[in-house]
Amino acid sequence: MNATMSTPLPPRMGVPPPPLPPEAPMAMPVQTLRAGRLRNPRLPTTPAGMFWRRFAVIGCAVLLTLVATYQIWWLLRGDGIDVLEGSLLALFVLLFAWIVQAFVGAIAGFVLVLSRRRARLGLSPHAPLPTLGARTALLMPTYNEDPERLLAGLQAIYESVAATGRIAHFDFFVLSDTRKPEIQAAEAAAFAALRARLGMDARVYYRLRENNHERKAGNIADWVRRWGGAYPHFLILDADSLMTGDTIVRLAGAMEGHQDVALIQTLPVIVNGSTLFARMQQFAGRVYGPVIAYGVAWWHGAESNYWGHNALIRTRAFAECAGLPELRGVKPFRGTVLSHDFVEAALLRRGGWALHMIPGLSGSYEEGPPSLTDMLIRDRRWCQGNLQHGAVLPARGLHWVNRWHLLIGIGHYFTAPMWAMLMLVGLSIPLLHAGFAWGNFVIPAFSPTAYWREQDPQRFVWVFVATMTMLLSPKLMGFIATLCDRDMRRGCGGAVRAFIAMLLETVLAALMAPVTMYVQSRGVAEVLAGRDSGWESQRRDDGSLPFAGLLRSYGGLSLFGAAAGVAAYLISPGLAAWMAPVILGLVLSIPIVMLTSARGPGQWLRRHRIFSTPEELDPPAVLVRAQELREKHEAQ
Repeated sequence: MNATMSTPLPPRMGVPPPPLPPEAPMAMPVQTLRAGRLRNPRLPTTPAGMFWRRFAVIGCAVLLTLVATYQIWWLLRGDGIDVLEGSLLALFVLLFAWIVQAFVGAIAGFVLVLSRRRARLGLSPHAPLPTLGARTALLMPTYNEDPERLLAGLQAIYESVAATGRIAHFDFFVLSDTRKPEIQAAEAAAFAALRARLGMDARVYYRLRENNHERKAGNIADWVRRWGGAYPHFLILDADSLMTGDTIVRLAGAMEGHQDVALIQTLPVIVNGSTLFARMQQFAGRVYGPVIAYGVAWWHGAESNYWGHNALIRTRAFAECAGLPELRGVKPFRGTVLSHDFVEAALLRRGGWALHMIPGLSGSYEEGPPSLTDMLIRDRRWCQGNLQHGAVLPARGLHWVNRWHLLIGIGHYFTAPMWAMLMLVGLSIPLLHAGFAWGNFVIPAFSPTAYWREQDPQRFVWVFVATMTMLLSPKLMGFIATLCDRDMRRGCGGAVRAFIAMLLETVLAALMAPVTMYVQSRGVAEVLAGRDSGWESQRRDDGSLPFAGLLRSYGGLSLFGAAAGVAAYLISPGLAAWMAPVILGLVLSIPIVMLTSARGPGQWLRRHRIFSTPEELDPPAVLVRAQELREKHEAQ
């Protein structure tokens, strides 16, 4: 039997098998990357002026990069450009271009957030709810997750949809890829209890796959091939996703009203953060995220990306265009497509369908990782999946914006080793000019900053200020946009608390950056060496680790940072001062991770309304209901 056409496993521990609806098969052919053409270059829902939008963003990014490149070239040109200086110039150009594109996009998003323009596809939260004519399936894939927590969220979503009066147009599927027998048994029992609570006539179903081939992508493809024919649309939910019924109904109505649209991606808001790290991420996503997302949506147009969850998809388009092939070649490129969402988006657009991101539609939520450790574990899996997209880039017929998405995903992971190399090269050049050699370690008056300033003080300061401005401007723009919105400002604890939170988040992020840079660089090396990341379930609430675990994960980094600090100081106190931000992040990695992973500091900040968000101070009903159900189960 085909792995993606599997049947449920036999029931365990006496739990009766959950009912399933009659199958409605739909063909989902596997696509080829070696042939194909772009259909419908211009789509009915493409926003006006897309050429000029893209010209503005990319043109400004190119222009600013050329200006900055000239300044660096001028600093280096003195006695000719040697290999190290040429490497520095190349690294700077690539990294500055990366920063400046995000900066220019954020400016567009900032203007849109302040102008409060009408949402695309008529998706206004203030309009009357649409009347629906088609049935939509809500799919919640799961892999070794806590069943009670998962189904509490599903029940909250179900009740929220029921409150709209449109529940007759929605069916709910729990699609399990769980491999652990004890969790399989718990899932079946928890689902039976859910059915009892909702009533036996509730259209809620549970399917356990026999073989989890192709992971989440195969899980969804199995559903499409078995039941897709009965549902014109389906909504993808992650195990930690929550969405309001109002938003779900509006998405379904927009899909029915725009026949060229295959996918509508919402902007999930991070909620339920309890640790300091989770609350920091929650605040950053809520305050900085909209500015970035509005800018991205503005110039991506009908070629928006797909993030794998909290998105509504047209079933026929997905079945016709998004059957993923096995990738050929050498590791890490061959095998199952891991980061499937970017590739599915590219194939949908190649097939002539529009994809839209709607950042202004509220009511879409997710939970973030509780600690830096958990984020880095998840990030390692994404690293492998994104680098694998190198094998997808040459695919025939892809829209250039989709290739851009793939390149951005790949580049995100290469920026970490590139920043590390830029720092090392930027240190090596002044060291060599100062006479550093194996027989001459001590250079008392040496300072890398002084060396670069001597080349041309004004240019050095200009480049440094411009780079830091572009790095930090999206945060500042998000903060200003928050101040200009009364509800957002109050939801973030007021202007003063929001400012304190922004400063604290910036400092903590800077201290964590060296650890993240090292781990991502190591991840890139491991992936290129062919080492698989595996597929493990994620922790949702508790991010703490025993001290032995922290020592095992970060002890080597702490020792390396301390040794680097001592060596830098022995060479020159000025060098140690120049390297201080990186050295501090490495040396303090254990206490920083311990502090940010704990609930105590996070709850203390919550009581003082630091890192607050509107959803925390005035939570939507679906979040309240999900939490009530989870607490009720924990109390039993």
